[in-house]
Amino acid sequence: MNDKIEILYTDNEIVIAVKPSGVNSTDIPGGMPELLRTELNCQEIRTVHRLDQTVSGLMLFSRSRYIARKLSEEIGDHRFHKEYLAVIHGQSESDHGIMEDYLHRNREERKTYAVPEGTEDSQYARLRYQVIGKKGEDSLVRIKLDTGRTHQIRCQFSSRGLPIAGDRKYSQDIDCGFPIALWSYQLAFQHPVTGKRVVAQKNPPQREPWMEFSLPEIKNEITIF
Repeated sequence: MNDKIEILYTDNEIVIAVKPSGVNSTDIPGGMPELLRTELNCQEIRTVHRLDQTVSGLMLFSRSRYIARKLSEEIGDHRFHKEYLAVIHGQSESDHGIMEDYLHRNREERKTYAVPEGTEDSQYARLRYQVIGKKGEDSLVRIKLDTGRTHQIRCQFSSRGLPIAGDRKYSQDIDCGFPIALWSYQLAFQHPVTGKRVVAQKNPPQREPWMEFSLPEIKNEITIF
């Protein structure tokens, strides 16, 4: 490993790594696949799902075209599960619930908006959330995505007056001193070759604003069963 990237697990088929904020998740110069190819001396690293460039946390990569296709099928069948942690400004009316919206992506602005059902080029979006900590006016929230729309979490929370801390696009935190407080916390999927269930978990680093909260207890960063 190097100073820029942390690898939690790798075998002949997959890689689970931590994407830093500011690094692109796709296969462009300086993106995660290129960094992993250099680190692992493997030319067949492929992205199978995405994180916003500003967002940090766990990502899964394949080590061949065939494995990428198998994992893409798992994602398409909704057998690939992702959970996030976020620090939000404000406190929701309920400590747990479901957010359902129709989202429209403005490609010129590179921004997503919650719009009325039936709006042209809109897509249904759904997530589940649980508030697991409160500090002053901020909340620590655990989020499970049921759909995977661009900027979905950021848009759905901000549209309810609960923007994510450090989000320069959907909140007023333009000059804060930390990256967006949205972290890919857990991945759960079936290994494309062994068929075993793989659960990867990792908490965000102990820095602002995460350090203000008690984060979930993690016994094993990687569990295979």
